[in-house]
Amino acid sequence: MTQKSILITGCSSGIGLDAAHGLRAAGWRVFASCRRQADCDALRAQGFESPLIDYADPDSIVNGLAEVLEATGGPLDALYNNGAYACPGAVEDLPVAALRAIFETNLFGWHELTRLVIPVMRAQGHGRIVNCSSVLGLVALKWRGAYVASKFALEGLTDVLRIEMTGTPIKVILIEPGPVTSKIRENAIPHFEKWVDWENSARADEYKNVLDRLYTDRGPDKFELPASAVTKKLLHALTSPRPKARYYVTTATYLMGLLRRILSTRWLDAVILRG
Repeated sequence: MTQKSILITGCSSGIGLDAAHGLRAAGWRVFASCRRQADCDALRAQGFESPLIDYADPDSIVNGLAEVLEATGGPLDALYNNGAYACPGAVEDLPVAALRAIFETNLFGWHELTRLVIPVMRAQGHGRIVNCSSVLGLVALKWRGAYVASKFALEGLTDVLRIEMTGTPIKVILIEPGPVTSKIRENAIPHFEKWVDWENSARADEYKNVLDRLYTDRGPDKFELPASAVTKKLLHALTSPRPKARYYVTTATYLMGLLRRILSTRWLDAVILRG
């Protein structure tokens, strides 16, 4: 059998890195991309093919995919959009430029890469596009407005794409992790420091808890699972003859998905505010 190929973004750590190792162990040819050259070099040292893809840099998207297709001789069996970041802060304190920046990475870059991959998959007669969303694409939490907005938008765009791809050989799938071991907290710090003037905020006193959570490593969150839990669902999404439209990961996602369906908005807000 011909070895199947997959392009995974955001492989420097966390979900992307585990997916790269897990898919390679399962026999896939993995193109593990990162947005920084140093991270690509580190993955190449581990034996991976690692194109440079920065979702905020359109040229890197075009060039990175071209590198992948040249290596495979044209086909690509699957795309796993994964790279993203968070920018904590109250919605009223988020400059529009901060939202533009996070949408560039968390949504627009994904869309551009997906649009480039679709013609390849159409021509070869098969393909799977898997987008890594979040429990925060299902429900909203305080202080996470920028990330929530990008994931809600991703959910909607992916749903429409899935419907539009019905009747084609391309399957479109969402994975929705809850708390998963990663570096999202540490990686959010420079974005928070760049965009949020918390000291002059009307909510300055409330930011004390935000700062504590952001700068203090408290160990695993409640219900937190290792990134391998996401990889397990990814493998099912890639290999099942009839993959689900959505794959929940962690108890938190299952719980919030259920509560969103059965509670009114007012009651769901109350549950979330109670923590």
